[in-house]
Amino acid sequence: MGTEPVQPPHSHGPRELCGPGLELYERALRQGRIARSELGAAPCLTDGALVQADPWDENWLRPVPPSAALARLLQPLTREIDERVERTLELTRSLAPLSVIANGDPHLAITMLEGPEAIRTAIQEATSQATDEVLTAQPGSTRPRATLRTALDNATTAIARGAGLRHIYQHPARYSTQVREYLRQVPAESLQVRTTELTVERLLIFDRTVAFIPATADRGAALQIRHPALVRYLVQVYEVLWAQATPFTQQLPTTTPGIQATAVQQSIARLLSEGHVDDAVARRLGISIRTCRSHIAKLMQVLGATSRTHLGVLITRSGLVDSAAATGKGPAPES
Repeated sequence: MGTEPVQPPHSHGPRELCGPGLELYERALRQGRIARSELGAAPCLTDGALVQADPWDENWLRPVPPSAALARLLQPLTREIDERVERTLELTRSLAPLSVIANGDPHLAITMLEGPEAIRTAIQEATSQATDEVLTAQPGSTRPRATLRTALDNATTAIARGAGLRHIYQHPARYSTQVREYLRQVPAESLQVRTTELTVERLLIFDRTVAFIPATADRGAALQIRHPALVRYLVQVYEVLWAQATPFTQQLPTTTPGIQATAVQQSIARLLSEGHVDDAVARRLGISIRTCRSHIAKLMQVLGATSRTHLGVLITRSGLVDSAAATGKGPAPES
């Protein structure tokens, strides 16, 4: 007595079609019907409603047109897609308005950079993206050689991208060998330099879109500023300093006739007349206390002062204070 062959398991989802099922469905379309007994190898045809009972003969099945079958099979997938799209839109409608609040948060436009390496990396990145102009204000009378080497590399990068450079130093930097060496290596047509008696703390501005300022007194941390209003304000501060500074190639104004004092000594005289002590004068002019006191000694010699008190009186009488104040007013900005 023979046994019927055992059909292999038919395990796939109700919205899937297997090879035997497609072959049987294709044959049903060609012939117009198939015997119900043939469904043993492909029950997915009835699961997916690809065939339906012949109303005239229950032993036969007739194929459903492919377009109707496709519409029915796609319906749950389409519904699922619609639900996901609606969910996406719902999340977008809920969260997108909040981005305005986030973008308005100034903390997102101000980044704290801690440590020399982080500061150096951020400045190099800003330099590599600059294409218009780099503005810097550098307090102090000199800068370490390593710092100037880094500055030269940054300047070369910016100039290669078409950016121009403007530097503001303090007057004593005119006598710095390191600063002069740096300036000799930067193409003159891409660089403008001016000096001023007093300046703000260190300030760097790239393409008027990002600025860097110290965040601590020891300059161990810095703020990277991208907030448009803050950057715009810092640019205005820079332009005021620039307008009052003296071009590096221009001789600093001399003192009143008959008194041989340098521009730095004039600045010291003014600050002393305002009541500043030696270390405050040195700090504001970006020079060492030793250098400051050396200039004060020369002032006493030039004016014939016998004491510091006597020096203050002679400074006022000599007109040095008025002359020193005038040296802070440089010509209009270069075009």
